[in-house]
Amino acid sequence: MLIELPLDCNDAQKAKLVLMDEAKYWGLITFEEGEIKTIDFYDTREAINDFVDYAIVARQGEPIWPLMEENIFVLVAREGADIDEVIEGFKFKELHEASF
Repeated sequence: MLIELPLDCNDAQKAKLVLMDEAKYWGLITFEEGEIKTIDFYDTREAINDFVDYAIVARQGEPIWPLMEENIFVLVAREGADIDEVIEGFKFKELHEASF
């Protein structure tokens, strides 16, 4: 399963979830068997060519319609959360479905 996140940097240990318009990088996480297998970083969201299952954004009201047009299920985590916190919330179903 692939999960994309808008991030402030391309360091897996330091990256924080940011608003889509403020993303300096997009992280693409390969999530299998309840854990992160790989994290790849992209300069833009458009550079991701894989079929993404989920996108996790920083707050309700983000411009998510392009994601939804690609049949990506969008969830909301806390702005400023690190990658581990976001994935922990995803794993334990603590994230909420995004809305316009």
